[in-house]
Amino acid sequence: MSESIETTREFIKALTFAADKHRDQRRKDATAAPYINHPIALANVLGNEAGITDPVVLCAALLHDTIEDTKTTPAELEERFGQKVTSVVLEVTDDKSLEKQTRKQRQIEHAPHLSSEAKLVKLADKICNLRDTAASPPIGWSSERQQEYFEWAARVIAGVRGTNAKLEALFDKIYTQDRPKG
Repeated sequence: MSESIETTREFIKALTFAADKHRDQRRKDATAAPYINHPIALANVLGNEAGITDPVVLCAALLHDTIEDTKTTPAELEERFGQKVTSVVLEVTDDKSLEKQTRKQRQIEHAPHLSSEAKLVKLADKICNLRDTAASPPIGWSSERQQEYFEWAARVIAGVRGTNAKLEALFDKIYTQDRPKG
């Protein structure tokens, strides 16, 4: 079997797994968009906007919130997708047992120490989150709260600079054009 067919199969397997795990979840925006749209958007940003073809990165993008936001375990991911994909997912997974502000600070502190694959996923995640916040913010978020999110995301991304020029340019464009003004 060719490598591209195997890569396609792994990608579809990850997409199917993520869709099943997130099937009952919705985003916090006014439209309550299906949650699975978010990991699909990450894979699209990576693959189609930045030209990333690494199957580990693309699969990790699809799976990046499964441990954090569903009952998926690291062992379950490793059994289905291997150690490398699981490792990348774990690098970008917040510890939900910690308070929100602590988790946010940890993202800033840990960003420079992520693997190159995890940095790509982190960049795509923040790009998608900024796009979503600008287009349809979570219900109840004031302009000030949106601006705070943009500023925090920029601090996280500062720690992954030098990873991918295309993704960084996408982030900078959204940050500059769509950032709520105080």
